[in-house]
Amino acid sequence: MGSIVIGYVDTPAGNAALEAGIEEARRRGRPVVVVSSLHGGRSTGETETLETMAASKRVRERLVAEGIECDVRDLVRGNTPAQDLIEVARENDVELIVIGIRRRSSTGKLILGSNALEILHDATVPVLCVKAAG
Repeated sequence: MGSIVIGYVDTPAGNAALEAGIEEARRRGRPVVVVSSLHGGRSTGETETLETMAASKRVRERLVAEGIECDVRDLVRGNTPAQDLIEVARENDVELIVIGIRRRSSTGKLILGSNALEILHDATVPVLCVKAAG
């Protein structure tokens, strides 16, 4: 039985990905793996790390309260978010990756975003990209 991997960061786009991932998990009757990825080292401050961990704890509590089987992971191992999501998908029986993308200016629309683009190119399973409402 495959799972749904959700790339999560506590932003409007990340929360849109979480909502879409939960909806897909319910529709398919699958567990979710929520991945929050920080690069770590000097590029990640203590405040950012603590905020990410607190957000992940809230996500875990919500999923458990809603009866959704879940694995919530905070990854700080020097990878980009794209590398972490792709690696988690490859290491697990995953049938879908869900990521959030943010709205861009007309110039920015020419470039999807390096993490999203890398995930779309390198993932071996379908990828659902969602935008935040508004």
